[in-house]
Amino acid sequence: MPTGLIVKALSGYYYVMPDAAQGGDPIQCRARGIFKKRGISPLVGDRVQFALTENGEGTVDEVLPRSSELVRPPVANVDLVVLVFSIDEPQLNLPLLDKFLVHTESVGLDTHICLTKQDLAAEAPEVQDAEAGVHMPLSEVIRLYESIGYSVSLTSAKEQIGVDAVIERLAGRISVFAGQSGVGKSSLLNAMVPGLELETNQISMKLGRGKHTTRHVELIRLSNGGIVADTPGFSSLDFLHVDAEGLGACFREFADYAGDCRFRGCLHQHEPGCKVQEARANGDIAATRYEHYLHFLEEIKDKKRRY
Repeated sequence: MPTGLIVKALSGYYYVMPDAAQGGDPIQCRARGIFKKRGISPLVGDRVQFALTENGEGTVDEVLPRSSELVRPPVANVDLVVLVFSIDEPQLNLPLLDKFLVHTESVGLDTHICLTKQDLAAEAPEVQDAEAGVHMPLSEVIRLYESIGYSVSLTSAKEQIGVDAVIERLAGRISVFAGQSGVGKSSLLNAMVPGLELETNQISMKLGRGKHTTRHVELIRLSNGGIVADTPGFSSLDFLHVDAEGLGACFREFADYAGDCRFRGCLHQHEPGCKVQEARANGDIAATRYEHYLHFLEEIKDKKRRY
């Protein structure tokens, strides 16, 4: 039975690119009813076995084992998550960036931070973080995330700055571009893949964010063998699979201190003998990251109380 890769899912159809195909169009397939009975939904990025039907379409008969699975955006077998955030228009949103990082850490995926619209950097020399009550130079923000262990790139699709470096990072991997609306994901992909011409949109000045131009997840092939998933932008995320006890493990810099806390299961909030709080007080953990942690912790607790 032939195998292939689901490159798009839309209106109940799965578009499968056969492994044997050299170019050409994907095959429009339906999923067999057995998947619904098993509670399985094929995802973009799934490797599948499929059968051709008489009308030139096909049926997805088997979903092969996944190496990873993201819930939002719904993509399977991702090697790398590229978190795309703009320096300005809309402003760099550090709480949302950290929330995305919690999600990627919770599923154990390699993550790269891509800051777009470098051409606007002069207009936004400082990053405001109302949630943590601080503002800092962009260069300090970059140093902070690099010190935690994340790679960060600066790009401008408009001026073709940093685009080639991002392409090199994606070689031979299945990556997903994720971030809020209007940050330039589609513009960056258009700069990376000549002739792609993904629809882009202007920022809503009233809301300070973009309108949803990408309405479904779709895989895009790069010339270096990389595959990128363009995903719908969104301005909020829920903590679906992270509980209060597991949140701290999603903040990489806590790991050096959490093991020495006095109490097992310490939530690093107001417990005596907490080494994470001590590291925050000493400046070894950034105030912004710790404040975001506390906000996320309350969000998770509130959700638990509601349900």
